[in-house]
Amino acid sequence: MAANSKRTIYVGGLADEVNEKILNDVFLPFGDILDVQIPIDYETEKHRGFAFIEYEAAEDAAAAIDNMNESELFGRTIRANLAKPQKIKEGSSKPVWADDAWLQKYAGKTVEELKADT
Repeated sequence: MAANSKRTIYVGGLADEVNEKILNDVFLPFGDILDVQIPIDYETEKHRGFAFIEYEAAEDAAAAIDNMNESELFGRTIRANLAKPQKIKEGSSKPVWADDAWLQKYAGKTVEELKADT
């Protein structure tokens, strides 16, 4: 995941007219693009004003950020920077045992052993 995060950029401040094809065309000069994702707001059925672009190489992502951050696209100033890994929110649907630290601490223990640990 760490290597992938250096190849994926966040692009924010997008105008309503922007779509995946436009972003692909605009960001393609910096390197080979693996994926373009524009999250959709399900209530309005429009995109939420940001996108994620995954490049094949980290150097290409860095070049895209250097050249496109604070540039103009469809009359709006866009932001481009490295995408940050999604943070797990409290109350998330991720189970506690999906966390490596939890597994290392509690895997294979009985309820009695767990009570003794506390």
